[in-house]
Amino acid sequence: MSLQITPLNNVGVEVSGFDINAPISSEIQAQLKALWYEHAIMVFRGQDISPEKQIEFSRIFGPLELHPLKATTSEEYPELFVLENGGDKDKFFTAFYEGKEIVGRLDWHMDLHYTGRPNHGALLRAVVVAAEDGLTGFGDLAKAYDALDDDTKVLLEKLEVAYSFSMQRRHMRYVNLEGYQPGPYSPKKPSDVNFPDFPDAVYPAVVTHPISGRKVLEIVEQFLDRVVTPQQFGLSNDESIELLERLVAHGKKPEFTYFHEWREGDMVLWDNWRAMHCTTGTKPGIKRVINRTTIEGDVTLGRVIKAE
Repeated sequence: MSLQITPLNNVGVEVSGFDINAPISSEIQAQLKALWYEHAIMVFRGQDISPEKQIEFSRIFGPLELHPLKATTSEEYPELFVLENGGDKDKFFTAFYEGKEIVGRLDWHMDLHYTGRPNHGALLRAVVVAAEDGLTGFGDLAKAYDALDDDTKVLLEKLEVAYSFSMQRRHMRYVNLEGYQPGPYSPKKPSDVNFPDFPDAVYPAVVTHPISGRKVLEIVEQFLDRVVTPQQFGLSNDESIELLERLVAHGKKPEFTYFHEWREGDMVLWDNWRAMHCTTGTKPGIKRVINRTTIEGDVTLGRVIKAE
């Protein structure tokens, strides 16, 4: 058995040449992990598998993390986190963009970024593919860092950035709010959806990947709030805001991103320590079901600002 590697558009690879339902040798497992650290984003197509097989396959890449909210997990398979559009909960995830009603759109983010300890990665498997829309975008922040000019790289090595958790998108400082209106049932505070009110988390502006050693631009638009003490490094507040705006736009350039158009049997794995992701959402009533398994993060990459 030999793996076949095909580059995706811009970033990531499609991996084929093996059957997930068959026993996977230790050699192939090692190759899969090496490819994950090399490319960060991996697509597997045409895999007709059970939830048990998804869980078993995901464990190749590390121990799995259970989602803290039992309402979103499967009783039979607690390792599975079910992402569903087209059901009764749509109204809580509905907003308006340029007058269009969209369910489940998410800005570019890294999972659990607001905690200082992001999970290591995740695997999505398409159960029901949306009839239209419903794309998932992935962005390689190591490639984005590599493409920065040397002066910016030197500056970023000195800086820390803070992320501030918020349920209301209109309070997020670096997402595009033009034409945006929240839906009537959009949560207004974390407790509305049984979330804690997370304190701010701070990261180096450039993080070294704990395993690959790659430099990763740690700037993503969702929850991004500020540069910490910019004046200490010769930046005014205005200059620090302009820097973050420039870096957010840089990371979203087409050459660093890939948007996956789901087909039945598709699976996508990404390294959450290196890659950001987003979702385009769907129109109301469009059915979309994705099963997710999450690879535990065993390294604290940021720090939480404790209340004094």
